[in-house]
Amino acid sequence: MADTLITPINDSFLDLDVLAALDPVNFAVTGESHHAKMVREARRQRRLTDGRMTDWVVVRNRLSTLSSRNKRLVGEGLTELAKRIGFRWVDGFAERVVYREFFPRGLTALDDLDKATLGTRPSKSHVAARGEVMALLNLLHLPLSAIGKRRAAARAEWYSVMDQPLKVHDVIG
Repeated sequence: MADTLITPINDSFLDLDVLAALDPVNFAVTGESHHAKMVREARRQRRLTDGRMTDWVVVRNRLSTLSSRNKRLVGEGLTELAKRIGFRWVDGFAERVVYREFFPRGLTALDDLDKATLGTRPSKSHVAARGEVMALLNLLHLPLSAIGKRRAAARAEWYSVMDQPLKVHDVIG
């Protein structure tokens, strides 16, 4: 079993600089930066101490919905750096105002998104934000604990029979 370390970064060269040394002319990765070196050493020490591996995931956040040179170059830099130092990267959340609207209310995109919770009907942006969160959770491939596995199995069983009518032995058993 591996532990997971998640490093969120904004989709910018400013944040990429925390992980990589970059050539200022062509933006090519020339080495690893201070945070990457620290994580590499922590992963090595963990492996030496108890033999456990650490799955390192870099999550790109505040992604523009439009294609841009910056977006492409940051992605290329992450791909090159991932090969060098052994992490995987995934796209996280787009730049959405709705995430800022959730915060003061103590909400997340996974909460009930209805008029009672939001004070208004959910918008397409609310639905898109929930989809992004679910997609990220699926991309992370986080390990489940024993309790999580039991809950997932129970949920799968419920979804497989929820449209079927109850039988007498289901109620009186």
